[in-house]
Amino acid sequence: MHNIKFDAIGFRLPLTTGLYRTRKERVSLSSALPRRRCRGASPSNARPSRGPGAWAWRRGAMLRGLAAAGLRKGASFGRRGGGDRKGKGFPRWGLGLGLGLAAAAVSSAAGSDDMEAGWDPQERPRRAAAYSRAQAASRDLLRRVKDEVGAPGIVVGVSVDGKEVWSEGMGFADVENRVPCRPETVLRIASISKPLAMVAAAKLWEEGKLDLDAPVQKYVPEFPEKEYEGEKVTVTTRLLASHLSGIRHYEKDVSKVKEEKEKANQALKAAAKGPAKEKEDKAAEKSKGSDAKGGKKKGEFEHEEYYLKERIEHVMDSLDIFKNDPLFFKPGSQFLYSTHGFTLLSAVVERASGQRFTDYMLQIFRDLDMSATGLDENEPLIYNRGRYYTHNKKGRLVNAPFVDNSYKWAGGGFVSTVGDLLKFGNAMLYSYQLGSVPESLPAGQLPGYLKPGTVAMLWSTESACPKEGRYGLAWFVSEGRQECGFCRRSRHHAFHTGGAVGASSVLLILPEEAHPEEKEGLPVKPPRGVVVSILCNMQSVSLSGTALKIASEFETDKLAQQTGQNGSTD
Repeated sequence: MHNIKFDAIGFRLPLTTGLYRTRKERVSLSSALPRRRCRGASPSNARPSRGPGAWAWRRGAMLRGLAAAGLRKGASFGRRGGGDRKGKGFPRWGLGLGLGLAAAAVSSAAGSDDMEAGWDPQERPRRAAAYSRAQAASRDLLRRVKDEVGAPGIVVGVSVDGKEVWSEGMGFADVENRVPCRPETVLRIASISKPLAMVAAAKLWEEGKLDLDAPVQKYVPEFPEKEYEGEKVTVTTRLLASHLSGIRHYEKDVSKVKEEKEKANQALKAAAKGPAKEKEDKAAEKSKGSDAKGGKKKGEFEHEEYYLKERIEHVMDSLDIFKNDPLFFKPGSQFLYSTHGFTLLSAVVERASGQRFTDYMLQIFRDLDMSATGLDENEPLIYNRGRYYTHNKKGRLVNAPFVDNSYKWAGGGFVSTVGDLLKFGNAMLYSYQLGSVPESLPAGQLPGYLKPGTVAMLWSTESACPKEGRYGLAWFVSEGRQECGFCRRSRHHAFHTGGAVGASSVLLILPEEAHPEEKEGLPVKPPRGVVVSILCNMQSVSLSGTALKIASEFETDKLAQQTGQNGSTD
């Protein structure tokens, strides 16, 4: 392995290249390199100090160094000034050579670390090849979705049993500058911020610093006590996390909210009458409530609070937006999705932890190794950040309006990448399944970030959500069931979608269905299952169904591999 050096300025080349910045390093290197006779060099000294022979010697030394570093001779040498201008010879340091040297240095360092750790460098290509069919099917599906909604760009990431097997960007992260979407593209994750914030609350609950069932005034006395229809009621952190607190969302008119709730309840009753009636009602609802194009969902982004532009420095100041508004329902009685409820939850987390909420969350991101995840701030430079888009009234693609999401960090104020979301999903899946690991496993099994019972609590349904099924604590939860033989069978999975100005997202976790002890050859060590994350720089794009289809494709390939390994012909 080559000796790679890095310093505060940037990467430094392998010692064999002879291209260090300091004279001391060059002299040290020259003594180690073999001496050769070059044009203009005297027999007594093979390394001339000046003249054309000096350059020839240095060029030869550099090429020998590149060869030793594993690089091909791709450097371009010419005359001063480039082109056909005559002059003293010197190297044209082109972009290709610079990138080649950088790639060699990084590759050598990474290769060294991988070999020392015993990692097979061919493992990831093999994993990708093993799921080539699922990748092709999922790629086609995503392209269809992208074309149907007119989204500029979309990024997807998939992991199977804790290992990333596919990540890809399609379209553009920045349409004006033709910057393509890549796996490392950073975008708003919108309401996927809610499960992340809930991890903070769950961690404090495990440590005994937060009582989920205590009145929120225990931690945030600034939030006034509430009444509903003249009766004093209690709002708790558990009710906030399950959207049962009665605190409003962006709609301020309680009559409109209750009207929508009544329509949703009627739709649920109609669904119980039969599949034909359900399909008819859904079609009618779709024609009334949304447009076919992404970014034009009627009513969803018409609320003024989506477009707040004022920077709010403290989560306690965000409470002023809604804390004096009446409750829309009695706490615990009905599901009412509320981003403002998670703003109050962030205030509870801040008081219970004794740290600023943003600082506490950044620490959690570091613990989870989510290095590209952070606050959706407008001023700081965020590398690889994409731009956000919507459609105007004519259906043309336009830039999404400027917004400042500092008023809702916990409810929808974070940015991330698909890779970081996969890490988060696998951390949750690992913690959830750790309780099923047999005690006979070797000692040294690492604990999960949360306890198994904690994640099980988060994924236990607390209420019914008309649009997405059921809701736990900051997670939508689909319960596994099959009512009739050879009919539709739903799989147990947890997920959360997100919708922000100019962005849509989804994170879905599909745990392995069969327990590893039931089938020989299945992996035992968690996490076991498929995690899918999708980010899109267009608002009002529904992605939950797409994510579930992608997860099913990869699970199919996984089961096919396991069947082949076990020699089954069934």
